[in-house]
Amino acid sequence: MELKGNAALIIIDQQKGILHPRLGRRNNPQAEERILDLLALWRRTARPVIHVQHLSHSPESVFWPEQEGVELQPRFVPQRDEWLVQKQVPDAFSATGLEARLREAGIGQLVIVGVATHNSVESTARTAGNLGFDAWVVEDGCFTFEKADYFGTPRTAEEVHGMSLGNLHGEYATVVSSARVLAAG
Repeated sequence: MELKGNAALIIIDQQKGILHPRLGRRNNPQAEERILDLLALWRRTARPVIHVQHLSHSPESVFWPEQEGVELQPRFVPQRDEWLVQKQVPDAFSATGLEARLREAGIGQLVIVGVATHNSVESTARTAGNLGFDAWVVEDGCFTFEKADYFGTPRTAEEVHGMSLGNLHGEYATVVSSARVLAAG
């Protein structure tokens, strides 16, 4: 695995609201630490960093713009020269101009982390793959929450996470560990 010198790190929805207890039990309690490890590497090597922020249409959402849950967590606030992409649907490419900015910058490889694995991460990674980007999803740099499946069967956060990664790997993206990305860096 080769990590390109201009590979972009895409950090999805690391906002204050994602820590709200009402979202339920999550997996990967160390995900934020893994994201910070990757962010440190990207900053040290001057690779592009893209922060994605969700602005919900729904007042019930933890990402509703008129409350503090919409704000990025302090440890994930963009630094100078880092991009901020604001989205209103799970897919970071939808109506944001992200694809055009990446193409203009000559970036073809994307390393995707953040939340929720089964929602914004999966949606963004699917589009990245469909658009021809070399997308990597960092399995221990993402997390999700417990959720019932379509038939009403409760699924643990680990099951939801694993199924989402299974949906992506080999078709839309390459699923990797943070250790492999750091070793390639």
